Amino acid sequence: MTLIDSTMNKRMTSKQNAHPACSVAQVIQHLRPGGIETMALDLANATPDKDATCLISLEGDRHNALLHWPRLNTFDGHLTFLNKGQGWKPSLILKLYKLFKKNGVRAVHTHHIGPLLYAGIAARLANIDTIIHTEHDGWHLTAPRRRLLQKLVIRLVKPVLVADAKLVARNMEKYLGLSPDHVIYNGIDISRFCPGDRTAARQAMNLPLDKKVIGCAGRLEWVKGQDLLIDALSAMPRNIHLALAGDGSQRQALMQKAKQLGLADRIHFLGLVEDMPNFYRALDVFSLPSRAEGYPLSSLEAQACGIPTAVTDVGGARESLCPLTGTLLHPESPAHMAKALAWCCYANLRITPRDFVEECGDARRMHAAYAQLRGGI
Repeated sequence: MTLIDSTMNKRMTSKQNAHPACSVAQVIQHLRPGGIETMALDLANATPDKDATCLISLEGDRHNALLHWPRLNTFDGHLTFLNKGQGWKPSLILKLYKLFKKNGVRAVHTHHIGPLLYAGIAARLANIDTIIHTEHDGWHLTAPRRRLLQKLVIRLVKPVLVADAKLVARNMEKYLGLSPDHVIYNGIDISRFCPGDRTAARQAMNLPLDKKVIGCAGRLEWVKGQDLLIDALSAMPRNIHLALAGDGSQRQALMQKAKQLGLADRIHFLGLVEDMPNFYRALDVFSLPSRAEGYPLSSLEAQACGIPTAVTDVGGARESLCPLTGTLLHPESPAHMAKALAWCCYANLRITPRDFVEECGDARRMHAAYAQLRGGI
């Protein structure tokens, strides 16, 4: 399988149908809906020559990735899946080395420790000069073994180090003893995420028109804290509903919790939502109750749609929040969430958070910064 194998897995026999060599490789752990994955996909799409860009996922396979994230179909001809299993797999370094050499890769951009380890070493062996590594969070650096491994790999690979938030940069200095070369905030497409008709959006999402609706988007996993939001909802007025966009291993447990608390009629499990701008437009308030975060994109997306946003004060989440309209929530505190979110639902804000995103979270700024690091590649 080549690095940029065709969508239909057919061998290209004509020069007209063959893909050009891959100049830029974005390497990530897995391809499923999430902030890091969305950022990598956006960067790949924004490269001047999209056909010369590819996405490499260490884990997973094409069929399941496309099934669970339809957005990948627009980039399918440039996706490679290595189907990595659990544990240390040194053979992946050789496989990546061969892929890089065969396809003429000139720049490698890694996201998180796994891709840095495998793709970073492979890139050095392939004599690739431009290696960029973006650190997306700092909480994993508290684990001594991971911290030691990352320090060793960084010294070996010597990538251009980027932090996606100031807090991440501080954690790198604290735990790794290394200062990133750059802090580049993640950004979103503000032309896609923009205000719209709330009534039409609610009708499209099958949400009640006469209720206050708090929304949350993300994988249904313990770390994302949707269980805390459900607990908080039980202490809010009955006129307030909750809409959850996303799927994950905790879906059934969360639905059972909602039933046990008598909230089943007030919580709307929407599953994987493709039209995220419309989801945000349907809301009165967007909330991110995470137990751990890097620099989240969902809060930027919601605010770009003009929706007041509340996030737990973890990781770099507060840096993604408009200081004039945003609300910080106490982590692991449903009682505080209930009071703060109920206030947000009825607050009459005269300032739109979109102005903040236009200034600080525009993806075009992010694209330009990374393009400069790649030296025009």
